Amino acid sequence: MTKMKVSFLGLGVMGYPMAGHLVSAGFDVTVFNRTTQKAKQWVEKYGAKLALSPSEAAKDADVVLMCVGDDNDVRTVAKEAIAAMNEGALLIDHTTASATVAKEIDRVCKDHGLGFLDAPVSGGQAGAENGQLTVMVGGTERDYIKAKPLFDAYSRHSQLLGECGSGQLAKMMNQICIAGIVQGLAEALHFGQKAGLDCNAVIDVISKGAAQSWQMENRAQTMLNNSYEFGFAVDWMRKDLSIALDEARRNGSTLALTALVDQYYADVQKMGGNRWDTSSLLTRLK
Repeated sequence: MTKMKVSFLGLGVMGYPMAGHLVSAGFDVTVFNRTTQKAKQWVEKYGAKLALSPSEAAKDADVVLMCVGDDNDVRTVAKEAIAAMNEGALLIDHTTASATVAKEIDRVCKDHGLGFLDAPVSGGQAGAENGQLTVMVGGTERDYIKAKPLFDAYSRHSQLLGECGSGQLAKMMNQICIAGIVQGLAEALHFGQKAGLDCNAVIDVISKGAAQSWQMENRAQTMLNNSYEFGFAVDWMRKDLSIALDEARRNGSTLALTALVDQYYADVQKMGGNRWDTSSLLTRLK
């Protein structure tokens, strides 16, 4: 399996280390990035091949992976890649995007004799760098089996959840959960500070019980230190929540808390916190 020719399109904070893990796992990797200088830096570090366009990267690849910005980026990059891919190849999109665009790309891939998986990831920049991501996958079992050795290179868990679009819907659920958990943690820390408690000591206790969460374990201390430079930016979270809220309007679900926290993130943006990480919800309470 490690002889598969793999192309990775998009070397942002997630794609850069993910593509590196594929090289370390022994895959034959070619990369493309819109900013060529960044791609050159990646090649200097990992020693794989550089392409100057999505079509050049996708040509003769067995699997093409994408991790770009939003729906429009997915459409643009996928269009170029699909036109160059050989029949029977597999396209995988790791972008957090809409289920609608996932289904669009799936239809186009089928028309060209290609496989497609929507496979957004969770775990943040640290998860990508440490090869500890979680991959939520929509598509066919056959394509998932083909992709799993690649997922194993940079994830601790991947799972096929249903037909195409299911991965993106699962990622929406993930972001809905995170929004509520971070707001709850922010309010708890704000409450504790106002009550005059040693919040570090309290977190040490309650993190051993039912209140424990990844956010508490990894962000409570940095929130208390007023430090918000840990990768997943408020701008990106608002993009993700917008996707979830749009989908909720289509499927008739009620996301009252998610809509409220989305507006709280808008408050953080007004404070200049566009690039602060998502735990910066605490700042609007101070």
